[in-house]
Amino acid sequence: MVSSFYRLVRKIREINHRYSEPHIEMSRGVRISLLALRIYLVVLVGLIVYKFVMIVN
Repeated sequence: MVSSFYRLVRKIREINHRYSEPHIEMSRGVRISLLALRIYLVVLVGLIVYKFVMIVN
């Protein structure tokens, strides 16, 4: 069980390393849109965690 977890973590790190640098040119608008989507995702996850904590309490 533990070895399969380490194997999964190693595979994820390998994929992250492989795609750490973009292979295509991105315009400024695309970069801003992706940043906005990341912020939106973090806010949504934060709201889900907040709701979970409020329900548990």
